[in-house]
Amino acid sequence: MGFQNLAFLIFIVTILNVLLVGQYVSCKRVNGNHHRYHRQHTSHAHLINSKTLYESGFAQRNGTHFVMNGKPLYLNGFNSYFLMNVASDPSTMSKVTTTFQQASQNGLNLARTWAFNDGGYKALQTSPGSYDEDVFKGLDFVISEARKNGVQLMLSLVNNWNDYGGKSQYVQWAKERGQSVNNDDDFFLHPVVKQYYKNHVAAVLTRNNTITGLAYKDDPTIFAWELMNEPRCQSDSSDTSIQSWVSEMAPYVKSIDSNHLLEIGLEGFYGQTMIEKNPGYQVGTDFISNNQVAEIDFATIHLYPESWVSSTDETAQDAFVDKWVQIHIEDSNNILNKPILITEFGKSSKYSGYNVEKRNSYFEKLYNFVYNSASNGGPCAGGLFWQFMAQGLDSFRDGYEVILEENPSTATVISQQSTKMSNLK
Repeated sequence: MGFQNLAFLIFIVTILNVLLVGQYVSCKRVNGNHHRYHRQHTSHAHLINSKTLYESGFAQRNGTHFVMNGKPLYLNGFNSYFLMNVASDPSTMSKVTTTFQQASQNGLNLARTWAFNDGGYKALQTSPGSYDEDVFKGLDFVISEARKNGVQLMLSLVNNWNDYGGKSQYVQWAKERGQSVNNDDDFFLHPVVKQYYKNHVAAVLTRNNTITGLAYKDDPTIFAWELMNEPRCQSDSSDTSIQSWVSEMAPYVKSIDSNHLLEIGLEGFYGQTMIEKNPGYQVGTDFISNNQVAEIDFATIHLYPESWVSSTDETAQDAFVDKWVQIHIEDSNNILNKPILITEFGKSSKYSGYNVEKRNSYFEKLYNFVYNSASNGGPCAGGLFWQFMAQGLDSFRDGYEVILEENPSTATVISQQSTKMSNLK
């Protein structure tokens, strides 16, 4: 009888243990995400960002604002156009990791870089529709490292300029294959050249990343696609060539990838109807009508007063900067009803009178424009300086480079802006 009672007690204790452990496991499953979320938000900002990207949806537009997962999205970013090429060289690919680690540590959450290199040295696209797999794997690595460090990407699909091939390489390819072309601006007009471009768009957007396993079009690490870096068509004073090209290419991109945002890559030059807002000349674009194409999600401007209004003194150039930014923010809000980013700005050490303090104050001026717009519900949600560079990439120095170890005061300016933007609700 005593043995039976003991056995019965052991049986009861065992059942209770099973029930209690089950409840504990269930409790951990229910609350595990909360605890993980809390730990992330008390250490290492770059880990927070990485987790956010892994669990996030895609960046979207809501009127004049960016949103992600139903919350406002504000940006502080940089340009590093060369990342794919650096990543495709085993001797330098670690610099890509360093770039994104340093960016994340300073609160930078958006990088703009090239998803093209057409013909020539280390080409991605060696001839129309033919690609170097090793270079494509370099772009895979760029996207993967950005994702790990919580940095989103703005990927540009072709260059207006001859660097990295550009529109001239596309026109040359057509000419070599017996097509009748007149000049580089036939990039925007010739049906064969336009098809080459569409084929490249499809190849990039549907690329399956060999590291992450995600197709580019399905990866929320990518913030937006850019049709072209700084499109210009100065042979057409009517501004219709680029308008027609954007009206054709924007829907084509969206037909392949409806997940991601899309922008043109404009510098901000106006067309015939508002020519007085330009710095004295036209380039064949129209900031208003180009950005009014329905599939274009947001506007962009670049800013290089030293070359655009080079005949003026520093005071006049400062005034131009103020006006250029203000009118584009106003027009984005009042006419386009779309967000805007300042996607290129910088200060070159190659211009006379340069010093780091002047660059810092210039960055602060533009950062203030961005913050004042964003904090007051305006359409300007971020700025991307030209250009961010890890140490040891001297061949890419162009006078505009920001290397944090060499310029800690500039790093402070950048980091302070990141903090201000991230505190916006």
